Amino acid sequence: MNKTIATVLLAVTCGTGLLMAQAKAPAPKSQKEVDALMAIQNATTPDARLAAIDNLLTKFADTEFKVFALNMAAATAQVKGDTDKMIIYAERTLEVDPKSYAAMLMLAQAWAARTKEFDLDKEEKLARAEKYAKDSLTSLQTAEKFRPDITDEQWAAYKKDSIAQAHEALGSVALTRKKYDVAATEYKIALESASSPDPATMVRLASAYSQSGKHDDALAQLDKVLAIPDVNPQVKQVAQAEKTRIAAAKGSGAKPAAPATVPQVEIKK
Repeated sequence: MNKTIATVLLAVTCGTGLLMAQAKAPAPKSQKEVDALMAIQNATTPDARLAAIDNLLTKFADTEFKVFALNMAAATAQVKGDTDKMIIYAERTLEVDPKSYAAMLMLAQAWAARTKEFDLDKEEKLARAEKYAKDSLTSLQTAEKFRPDITDEQWAAYKKDSIAQAHEALGSVALTRKKYDVAATEYKIALESASSPDPATMVRLASAYSQSGKHDDALAQLDKVLAIPDVNPQVKQVAQAEKTRIAAAKGSGAKPAAPATVPQVEIKK
């Protein structure tokens, strides 16, 4: 899982000809709608793409590409780092397509990541993240290719990474609830499910281990991260800080302090 679901979604839906090659073959109703669709595909910046999507949805409210456009808007907002806007678009996607696992995954990740220990509505937000993650796993069981030209191998890898990200969100929910063993289990499932292990998930697994007193398991995970060539510098920095923190706690016999936050970044292989 070396890319976020939003990054993968954008990568596989922005190719040449995508707009006219959907799995269920929606069709534009006029040349003006074609032009609006092509403006989305040809957008060169996130802001330009969002503006083009809003234009399509405003001028062609009955477009058959509504789910596609809303999902792409949510993914674009997430990659841009605008979580509030992503949530709006993802929720609108689910209003049109209640089985959109991509929208569910983005919402699960968002609510899990933005919920803090002392939030007054902590449990409400965590329950929301948990439900979206579990619903996405259910939806993925019967999901079909969203593009007919995607190979079976590409589709299998995409589903693996989607399943992994659902378990990643469930791990983060458990970690915030201080259910460290549950968190470790979910992170391990995420790593085993992914088409390729995500170093950031490995750091989160180490944090779950350390908080439950399993210092050796935590340090072993961090050593694996630090041995990965070309690991993202932010993740490497957090892994090194975690290793120092956990090693000090192990030496003193004390419980480790709160772990550092692992950044939500795209990891380079």
